[in-house]
Amino acid sequence: MAPTPPTDAELNVLIRARLASLGIDLDQLPPGTTADPETGAPGRDSVLASLRSFVRSTVGTLAAYQLPAPSGTDPETAKALSQQPAPMLYPSISTTWRQS
Repeated sequence: MAPTPPTDAELNVLIRARLASLGIDLDQLPPGTTADPETGAPGRDSVLASLRSFVRSTVGTLAAYQLPAPSGTDPETAKALSQQPAPMLYPSISTTWRQS
């Protein structure tokens, strides 16, 4: 059975929670879709609509991405390889941190 896509209300909860964890409060924006004439801040509803569109179009694609395996690799091995962490720009920092 295919997963049921989230509703707008469910996405709003997800978006607000994720932004709140970063210290961003959407309630600081003006209500509705009209931008604030003094500050130019977009309306809260238009921001949520834009973020819902982003989540629906991008997150699934990113979650489904798998790193390509070298040609001729066994499919089971390729699946395991795709679960490895991405290479780091400065691995020495991470290596030292994990040894503590």
